[in-house]
Amino acid sequence: MQTSEYEYTASYSSLCSALENLYRTDEPKIIAIDGRCGSGKTTLAKQLAAKFDSTLFHMDDFFLPFELKTKERLSEPGGNVHYERFKEEVLRPLQSGNTTVHRPYNCQKKALDDPIQTTFRHLTIVEGVYSLHPALQDFYDYKVFLTVDKNVQRKRIQKRNGKEKLETFIQKWIPLEEHYFDTLQLEKQCDLVVNTTFNQ
Repeated sequence: MQTSEYEYTASYSSLCSALENLYRTDEPKIIAIDGRCGSGKTTLAKQLAAKFDSTLFHMDDFFLPFELKTKERLSEPGGNVHYERFKEEVLRPLQSGNTTVHRPYNCQKKALDDPIQTTFRHLTIVEGVYSLHPALQDFYDYKVFLTVDKNVQRKRIQKRNGKEKLETFIQKWIPLEEHYFDTLQLEKQCDLVVNTTFNQ
């Protein structure tokens, strides 16, 4: 399998086998891929969505609007995502087998983009940090956590976002993520943990 710049060291085949079993069941299934920034969540999710002809949702589309970014909200583990809106616009309709309609949050415009309608499919993949927020976990049938070595993580973020934004990740976004992971002991709650660090 072609994995671009990421090598999935913790059994991509095991993950595919699990999803194949879910795909063969009569009931529709929803899986979540959470984990550290730079670990390859979007890359993996796109590959799996193509392989299984599934619906794909990105938590980045539910970035928390500026007006909701209070000190209290950001101190909440996983509070840096609009999980309430994601639950109502995506997960509840999916649970009922309905078409979803959601409006992605545009960080540049600081506003919601035009509505996107997504047709219900047998398998749905949700990817992105905070996708396993406690308010959302009960909707999922299979949970995956991606991790990566800190030094490799920083190299990937700099390559993807540039040196200046890397500092923002180090000072702001990564600490928020780690607070969420540590407080909730998220890796222990997942069905599979995948380490995407290069083999040295």
